[in-house]
Formats: sequence, structure tokens, C-alpha cells
Amino acid sequence: MDLVSRSCLFLSVALFTAVSGASTAQAGPLMAGVARVDISNPDAGKPNDPIYARALVLKDDARTVVLVTLDAVAIAEIGSIKNEYLGNVRASLAKELKIEPSHLLVNASHCHAIVCADVEQRTVQAVKEAHKNLVPVTAGVGVGHEDRIQENRRLLMKSGKTIDIRRAYSLPPDDQVAAVGPIDPQIGILRLDRKDGKTLAVVYNFACHPIEGVPSGGNTADLTGFSSKSIEDAFDDGTMAFFVQGCGGDINPIRYKDVTTPQDAEPLGNLLALSTIKAAKRIQCGDVAPMKVVHEKLDLPRADLAERIEQSEAETLRLMRSLRATNLNLKSFMALVPRYAGSEFPADPSYRYLHEKMLGRNNLAKLDARNRADVEAYLSNVYTMEELTRVQTNLALLKKHQAQNIAAGKRTVEVEVNGLRIGDFVLVTFPGELTVQIGLNIKKTSPHKNTFVAGYTNGYIYYAPTSEQLKNVGGAQEDSDCILAPEWHPLFEAKVAEVLKGL
Repeated sequence: MDLVSRSCLFLSVALFTAVSGASTAQAGPLMAGVARVDISNPDAGKPNDPIYARALVLKDDARTVVLVTLDAVAIAEIGSIKNEYLGNVRASLAKELKIEPSHLLVNASHCHAIVCADVEQRTVQAVKEAHKNLVPVTAGVGVGHEDRIQENRRLLMKSGKTIDIRRAYSLPPDDQVAAVGPIDPQIGILRLDRKDGKTLAVVYNFACHPIEGVPSGGNTADLTGFSSKSIEDAFDDGTMAFFVQGCGGDINPIRYKDVTTPQDAEPLGNLLALSTIKAAKRIQCGDVAPMKVVHEKLDLPRADLAERIEQSEAETLRLMRSLRATNLNLKSFMALVPRYAGSEFPADPSYRYLHEKMLGRNNLAKLDARNRADVEAYLSNVYTMEELTRVQTNLALLKKHQAQNIAAGKRTVEVEVNGLRIGDFVLVTFPGELTVQIGLNIKKTSPHKNTFVAGYTNGYIYYAPTSEQLKNVGGAQEDSDCILAPEWHPLFEAKVAEVLKGL
């Protein structure tokens, strides 16, 4: 072989070795640090339980990623966190820690805790403390199951309409309900252990509105605050639990409208914790490949709600006109209802009816017929007023969002869709209140076995129901409290598929 040929061969071997080495070399160890800061609002009185901003900093040779979980209703728009919060936190972390803005994920649990005015500064503080605490870790993924603490709040009526279960309006009559929607009982879990085998963090993703409250009515992190504490207590000292809200847009705590017992989130949170702990304890942690992060922006179409508003106003007028004059008032109605509930002889003992019949009279029977008719007429008005309450409440939401969409000055809204992969744990995020069917669909079609979905992340754009659910606009909160046109849904699914492919 001549000198030129040998040189070419040497160069080829060297180049192959360099390229193949770059693709197969072991990454440096995954590092992680955790910290939390109290964010309860002192003006709301002593909190019932701690309210936190928790920070998980993850670092490998290529990048640093930060996950922040807040015991708060939302990132901007509603609640007490300002719209500038995310941008300001990102700017501070970029300046002080050189963290790429797109590598920050902030998820709100959607509990209704009242947080402090300086939540922005305290969030940065939590991240800085977590960054100081970086240690080498191993990671593992697992899946838990919990189906005892949640219910779908959308009710399919026999009329074909859909309404939902809220404290803002009444439940429909039992005989009008045809079906209920699904839940997602899956708990997606990422466990991070220190190199000595002690657990550092448990990240758990689950879909349910944490809005049960506590008997005292105090400021609370709600069921997921209780679940996180119980998870932390079950693991090593220093373990921190991070609840990541899933597609909980139409998922309520179980028995949300119960009026027989005090509202108490702690038992529900403890059940979620037990199911999470059981699954997390089974996870085997090990070294993982480098993290993958995908950050995408997506323009989604805003809805034009003018027609739906007109329809709802027409329905309001129809319901008002259907109210009829009645002989009863509330006091007389309440007195008659127990007497006429299943009694054959409500006005007098049975012998009095027999006595009248023997004499050829039916005065008591006529009295009963009149009273029953009056009770039915009054009850019909009650049902109409309940329906008016639902229509008017949702109409106010439609008008609010129509005004917002017009004021925006453009027909689209820009959102972030983020993807994060740590080993076999895959997470996709969105800033809206995704309904549960969307999460179920993504999990079913994902190329990754352990795919989890988080709404309420990096902003807030209200509810994001499916295109099918948006055919019901004005009937339930999810389809009324929404700025999006139905076409948003396929655009989002396509973007998610792209993000998942990139992971």
C-alpha cells in the first residue's frame, strides 16, 4: 500500500472512531438539586397547610433544566400570579444562573391557594437554592393507579346536551342524566435517587382539580399539598415531592357536590399519596442517557363567540318566558313536599278519605289534586331557574372571552408546547386546562411507553376542550371558559406528535 493510500486509510479510521465515539460515549452523570420556599400570602391569614414553590434543577453535560411546581391556581391570567411572572423569572435565571429560558417549566397545581405578592422573587430563590444543592443522581420511571378520588364533571344529558358539575350552579334532575365522561387513573412517576440510594425527588403527574378545600375554609394547597407531604414522609429525609398537574380540566374531586359532610381534601390527598408511594417504591433507578428537551411555539385560532352568545341570550329569554304563575311560595311549597312525597293520603288519615267516600264526597281528593298540581308547577319553575343559572353563568364566560379575543387584535394566540425526556420518562406540556380525553389520546398514540401530559404549564389560556366538546359551547364551563376555536385541537395534536418524535 502506498503512502497516500495508507494516509487515507488512517484518516478514514480516525474519522470513523471520532464519529462513532461521539455517538456512543457515556454522558456525564445526571445531577439534580431540590429546594422549596413558602409562598403563602400573609394577608390571607394563617394557612391551613404549607403552600410552596418547589424547584427541581436537573443538569447533565449538555444542558440545565428546571421544573418548578407551584401550589397556585395558574401561571398568570387568573389568581394572584401576574402575567409578567414567567418572563421575569426566566430573565432572572438566565442572568444569574445562565439557564436557557426555554429550559424552565413552571406547572401550577391548580389548587386555589392565595399566594404572596412576591412569588416571583421567591420562585427564583427556590431555583437558586436547588442549583446550589446539585448532586449526582440515578433515575427511574414508574406508573401508579388511583381511581377513588376523582370523577368526570361533564354529564351527558338525555337531551344530547352536556352540562357539568360545579358549585356555581345546580345539578340537573337525576332522570335527565344519560352518561358521564372518563377519568385517567394513571399516575406518572419519575424517581431520582442520590448515588447512596437515598431518594432525592419524586415527580408525579396526575389529572384532577385539587379544589376540595378544608373544613376550616383556610388557605390550602389542597389534596396535592397533602399528597406531597405524605410522599415525602414515606421516603428518606430530604426527599421532595413534585406534583405536576395533568389533563384535569374536566376532572373534579370525588363527590364534589356532597352536602352531608365537610369538604376535606386531606383524605383524598392521602389516597393519592398511598398509590404514588406504592408505585414509586417499585421503581429501579439507574444511570440515564442525556436529557432531551424540545421547546416549540404554536399559534392557535381564537374563537368567534358572537353566534354562541346570541344563542345563549335567546335561550335565556326562552327560559324566562317559560316561567308560570304558581299558587305557592317557598314556605308553602316546603310544607307540602314532605306530605305529598309518596303518601296516598297526604291531607288526612285514611279513614277520613273513606268517610268522605261513604258520604259521596271527594273534597280531600280534590284538595290533593290541586296541591299536587301546585307542587309540580312550582317545581317546574325551580328547574327552570336552575337552568337559567347555568345558562347565565356560562353566558358571562362567553362574553368575557369574546371581549378578550377582540381586544387581542389578532385571531391567534401563541402558546408553548414543551417536551422533556429523562431516561424513559417523557413529559409533554401545554398552558391550558386540557380535558382528560386529550391526555388519554396522546398517551395512546405516543411512540414512547411512558408518556405523560401536563396542562397548566408556562402560562395559562383557560380551558382547552376537544373539538367535539366545543360543539357544546355554552353548555358547560369547559366549553364556555375557552378562548380557542375548535380547530385548535388537531393543530395541537400535530405539534405534540412532532415534539414526541423529537424526544
